Amino acid sequence: MTGKLVLEYNRYLRKRILFFLLVFLLLVIIVLISLVSGSADIGFRSIIDLVAGRSSAFASQVLLKIRMPRIAGAFLAGTSLAISGAVFQSLLRNPLASPFTLGISGASAFGAAFAIILLGAGTSYGGSNDVAVINNPYLVTISAFIWSLASVAVILLLSGYRGSTPEIIILAGIIIPSLFGAGISAIQYFSDNVQLASIVFWTFGDLGRATWSNCLIIALVVFPVLLFFIHQSWNYKSLQSGDEYAKSLGVNVTRVRLTGMVVASLATAVVTSFYGIIAFIGLVVPHIVRRIIGGDEQFLIPASAVSGGAFLLLSDTLARTIISPVILPVGILTSFIGAPLFLFLLIKGMGKGFWS
Repeated sequence: MTGKLVLEYNRYLRKRILFFLLVFLLLVIIVLISLVSGSADIGFRSIIDLVAGRSSAFASQVLLKIRMPRIAGAFLAGTSLAISGAVFQSLLRNPLASPFTLGISGASAFGAAFAIILLGAGTSYGGSNDVAVINNPYLVTISAFIWSLASVAVILLLSGYRGSTPEIIILAGIIIPSLFGAGISAIQYFSDNVQLASIVFWTFGDLGRATWSNCLIIALVVFPVLLFFIHQSWNYKSLQSGDEYAKSLGVNVTRVRLTGMVVASLATAVVTSFYGIIAFIGLVVPHIVRRIIGGDEQFLIPASAVSGGAFLLLSDTLARTIISPVILPVGILTSFIGAPLFLFLLIKGMGKGFWS
């Protein structure tokens, strides 16, 4: 009997290790494809020359200052959104939960609109009224980040007042985006054409804004968050069997749930404040990973991290090349992919348990 259990566990472990290896291999392939994809004629030979230190100035400029920061930004953003989604799904025991359940995207969009209209961060390019740009992206980022955390604070206050049950948190997450959506509509009503275009541009979700500096800031948040989630994985796993069962194991359910939500919201808010709204990564990726390797958070969270980075990088590469030389904002492509998957998951889950 013991030998059979050992064999089953080894098989269980091999399946997850194989999944990690395949995703890492896929990630390497996507990175290489992304490096050579684009309007500039940069091939694999240029990558080898760059490593050897003999590449041209043009190739070095394109690779080091444009494509590599964008690749790093895509991986970090995808990692952050995916692990946040995985944790939200575990904490709320709902496979349709995501970072946007808390209304973080709506709050960030309101913060961006607030900065563009009321703080003067949006203007026209070169005096033209036809081309809108954001002339102070850091002001927009800070404003979006502050309002994101404000939405989390409101939900935590509501949760603390009525008890931090998953149902209360989800209902609060439905109400908050409606409130911020009304605020955005009010701001847009009083904006001119250039300011309105600037708001729309920010909300698309665009990795073209990625730089080494904002990648560093995101990395300084994402990696400690990932380690924290892995450290808490046993507590998250116990919540899947219900709050009462988790309490019987000595888990402080309220503290674990609220702490996990705050940390996941912070990781999401940082990404959203820099790159805008990138939808469905936190919803689709953890759910797919859960279906493949199971719901053990010890494996689910790191697997979602790598898979989320690979998925968003692949989406961004397609967005840059699918109608080249026009570059689509990656948020548009992830919405096109994620919305049908969301409907599929919603229809499939009707009348069934959360994890069916």
